[in-house]
Amino acid sequence: MTTTRSTTTSTPPRRRGLPYVGQTLSYIRDPLAMMREHFDDYGPVSDISFIGKRWTVLLGPDACEAALRNADKAFASGDGWGYLVGPFFDRGLMLLDFEEHHRHRRIMQSAFTRDHLERYTAALGPAVSAGLEKWQPGPDFRAYPALKELTLDLATTVFMGGADLDSLDELSKVNQAFIDCVQSATALVRVNIPGTRWGRAVRGRALLEQFLRRHLPDKRASPGTDLFSVLCHIKTDDGEHFSDDDVINHMIFLLMAAHDTSTITVSTMMQHLGQNPQWQERCRAEVMALPEHPTMTDLDGLETIDLVMKEALRLVPPVPVLARKTVKETEVLGHRIPAGRLVAVMMHLSHHMDELWPDPETFDPERFAEHRREDKVHRYAWEPFGGGVHKCLGMFFAGAEVKTILVHLLRTYSWTVDPEYTAPMNYHSLPFPKDGQPVHLTRL
Repeated sequence: MTTTRSTTTSTPPRRRGLPYVGQTLSYIRDPLAMMREHFDDYGPVSDISFIGKRWTVLLGPDACEAALRNADKAFASGDGWGYLVGPFFDRGLMLLDFEEHHRHRRIMQSAFTRDHLERYTAALGPAVSAGLEKWQPGPDFRAYPALKELTLDLATTVFMGGADLDSLDELSKVNQAFIDCVQSATALVRVNIPGTRWGRAVRGRALLEQFLRRHLPDKRASPGTDLFSVLCHIKTDDGEHFSDDDVINHMIFLLMAAHDTSTITVSTMMQHLGQNPQWQERCRAEVMALPEHPTMTDLDGLETIDLVMKEALRLVPPVPVLARKTVKETEVLGHRIPAGRLVAVMMHLSHHMDELWPDPETFDPERFAEHRREDKVHRYAWEPFGGGVHKCLGMFFAGAEVKTILVHLLRTYSWTVDPEYTAPMNYHSLPFPKDGQPVHLTRL
């Protein structure tokens, strides 16, 4: 598929729907079906109503590429995400743009150098092993909530150096606060009313700030090797550094991103490895050759697990849609988009298009193998980490975390999943299986 540009421009076709609600409910019920139908009926660039606003929808790799490359700097990330989750992840890296984004990203890159990534990875192994030992195997083990608890433990261990908790249930409250903040994205009532999704998110953000600010003075005074400490002390060569507020804002965003996205990726991998035992055994044979606690270099060499991870990210991208807002008028594939328009970059559809992927609904990790490389058919056919200047800064850490969990899972357990099982996904925010994703888990 190649990009074509029209010599004339037109306004995008508009899909009408219920006032205010528009296509919100269709998206929440089944976003991929909604995207397919919408692409077939309206093409790659069109307008819809969604959560009370008019949005321009970009579907297919050509349209998504235009926004992610952002050649004319017309698309702002912060203003787009700001409408959905701005009050709760305000000033996180994803919600900054242009020169300010460049400055903060340049500082933060110092926290994700290879040396730092190797130290974070070294801390992951023992924490993963200890967390998995707590699991209670059985015929109806709910993998997703167990993985979510594990990845939040890892985030507090690796990112915060094992922060002390005031009470036994504080970690549970922190986890729920993240869930509440993320699920604010599709709230229809967007004011601080107790009992509403938005109201819960307001209280969740306050709890997260309180939690992190309690630890900030110690991190400033006695730095360690965890990410929180690194953010408190990193400086660029010309002396730029983060303020206390910068550190808190970036930590809230990074902690959310680090455990939500990794959780659904491992969960998807567990489902398909449970339904495809030949792939599970291939992965297990690969990890058995590694040392007890693999280094990042060891993890980089896991070819089979890498193929499975990439296929899981294709089937269920952890962030299926990116939000943008135009700061000036621009054009995408011959369609004029005015300034001030919210834009939904729906990459999820690209991962499932017949034009790009043979038999796209089939689990087939070999499609990423060197002799096939179906992801190379278009530069933006596979973009689970986004693209352009906002491409995920933590994607290499995420890969190391996912692979570390899989290494220890495969050494400790085997599991099966009903071949007919299809995860019933909740898309109120980032995707997760509503049933907790049952697996038959057996200790080796």
